[in-house]
Amino acid sequence: MANELTLTFLKPGLQTTLQDKGRIGYQYLGVPVGGALDSTSYKMANQLVGNEESVPVLEITMTGPEILFDSEALIAITGAPFELYCDDKLIENNTAVYLKSGSILKFGKLKSGCRAYLAVAGEWKAKKWKGSVSPLLQAPEATPNSFIQKGIKLKIDSAYLNKTGSWDKNKCTPILANKIRLRVTSGPEFENISREAIAKFFGQGHKISQDANRMGYRLTTELTSKQDDLEMISSGIIPGTIQITGSGQPIILLKDAQTTGGYPRIANIINEDLDQLAQLKPGDEIWFSLK
Repeated sequence: MANELTLTFLKPGLQTTLQDKGRIGYQYLGVPVGGALDSTSYKMANQLVGNEESVPVLEITMTGPEILFDSEALIAITGAPFELYCDDKLIENNTAVYLKSGSILKFGKLKSGCRAYLAVAGEWKAKKWKGSVSPLLQAPEATPNSFIQKGIKLKIDSAYLNKTGSWDKNKCTPILANKIRLRVTSGPEFENISREAIAKFFGQGHKISQDANRMGYRLTTELTSKQDDLEMISSGIIPGTIQITGSGQPIILLKDAQTTGGYPRIANIINEDLDQLAQLKPGDEIWFSLK
């Protein structure tokens, strides 16, 4: 019989959200894909506690929450490594950890990367919209409590406390660096962009500006002048699409971005590199290579 577990958020962290694999198949309605930005770390966390890969997890960004567990629980935290404490004792990342009833989990210093993923063994009792608990910035009321705030209580049927799993950490621990190279394919408007802008795009590093969230990362580089007319009819975009905005800056679109855009699409980051992108933060540097 399942044991109901309640998580009470004593502190919410900077941006803690309940995420799953997202909403596939609704983009024609203008609904973003959503879901965990680092999909490998998301799947790894669930596998470590014996869950199916599609079970929701908490995505924790930059600063972690403080959580009270009112019953025993099996957890795993993957992705960006934090200093982790259970009742003020250090615990490990990337492994299944048993918590006693009444335990308080605290996130300390972020060592590297940007986003961590907390899985709890069992079935989350959270409202879904179009098959997903992942919140929408455009419609937060669709999934109440998926944006974590102080004092929120989330319930889980924790039926799998004795069912741990494993993961090859050497193969799947994310690449966590503040300067990385991402592979891209050319975008639909690649041939319409000046050779000078393309040379800048591939020939130098691009820092992520403070304008960075789950919708996208604006880069600080100016590829074109503000006088250049690069706008076009709105066309389809996907996570990893790189547009050149009206100010001449590239912007990388992520999973919460709109499904169409009116700026030229210079490139698309390949799917295999999107997890690395999810672990970047303002000030980090990206170089691009054409695949």
